[in-house]
Amino acid sequence: MHETCRARMGSFDRRTFLACAAAAIATRAEAGGLAEQQMIASNSPLIINALGALEDPNATEGRAAPTAANPVGDTQPQLMSARALRDAHASGLSAVNLTLGFVAGDREPFEYSIREVAQMDALIRRQSQDLRKVFTTQDILEAKAHGKIGIIYGFQNAAMVGTDATRVGLFADMGVRVIQLTYNPANQIGDGSVAPQNRGISAFGHEVIASLNSSRVMVDLSHSGPTTCLEAARASTAPISINHTGCRALNDLPRNKTDEELRLVASKGGFIGIYFMPFLNPSGHATAADVVAHIDHAVQVCGEDHVGIGTDGSITAIDDLENYKAVLAREITARRAAGVGAAGERADTLPFVVDLRGVNQFRDLAARLDRLGFTATRIEKILGGNFLRYAKEVWGA
Repeated sequence: MHETCRARMGSFDRRTFLACAAAAIATRAEAGGLAEQQMIASNSPLIINALGALEDPNATEGRAAPTAANPVGDTQPQLMSARALRDAHASGLSAVNLTLGFVAGDREPFEYSIREVAQMDALIRRQSQDLRKVFTTQDILEAKAHGKIGIIYGFQNAAMVGTDATRVGLFADMGVRVIQLTYNPANQIGDGSVAPQNRGISAFGHEVIASLNSSRVMVDLSHSGPTTCLEAARASTAPISINHTGCRALNDLPRNKTDEELRLVASKGGFIGIYFMPFLNPSGHATAADVVAHIDHAVQVCGEDHVGIGTDGSITAIDDLENYKAVLAREITARRAAGVGAAGERADTLPFVVDLRGVNQFRDLAARLDRLGFTATRIEKILGGNFLRYAKEVWGA
């Protein structure tokens, strides 16, 4: 790493970050070693992705193709390849909320979710030089200090709770730190964003929220319907989050949140993560400018202490975009057949922002926010500080 950069990266400075991180990546590319990658990560600003992946989208070995019965394919934690980890280090990522367990399909939710948690535990043991399981915010800070990536265990559906709210405590003991109440359709807790009735939280859902609060697990309202989101935010005694979403005021799609939802979550001390997804633009082809616009709107509605990023994607870029589009078209078809597709998903939409992907995505975002006039302090909060503050309040440490 350039000595001037090394000396100046002890505290966050947006221009130092942008200039020196580029120099550091160049140095790492020449050295090609794990130690250099980890030094980059430890010297970068705190970057926490409130919902993301550490997969190589170019890897296909062992991956189950999506079907109507299994529309999300297999998470397959073993697909966290050497390239995916190398790219994550190079990006400066400090921690990421990874989706484990049942999301949709025909698997038995409880058994499948336990198996995936066990698989991820085994993977982290094997990759302990790269990864650290996150139980507390201190784990995130220590992972960063040692050039590792903190792995936050999260569920994107609470179906695995079944009819027994005490299962929340079991999952909390296993290290699950985020549970999203619903995916797109309705479940036993409430209505997702594509459920036509837009009903609220069920009686059992209130039990689940109470159990999440007492177990110090984040209540995530991403993918929820508006009534479910509002009722859950009011019912929870702890702050809640919407870890990956956009602003409905800018693009009126069900996966995006209204100002009323955003404002209520923020007013109770919660967190909103803006995703890098096609739902940010009416055309279905979102750009980096859309991401910035949604972050800016969320800050105006919620205040700068409650907004961050939840990209809903991986860091490794796609090598063959045309081939990927064909694979994606089959996945979209499977999701529609299973009834879990979202409005705005089409065969020609990409589940990422074309000009904000790869190892430079966080640096590019910081540069764009800088040009918008955001202060260094505000950028630091959005990159990771706000999630850390929220996580400490919910997790208790």
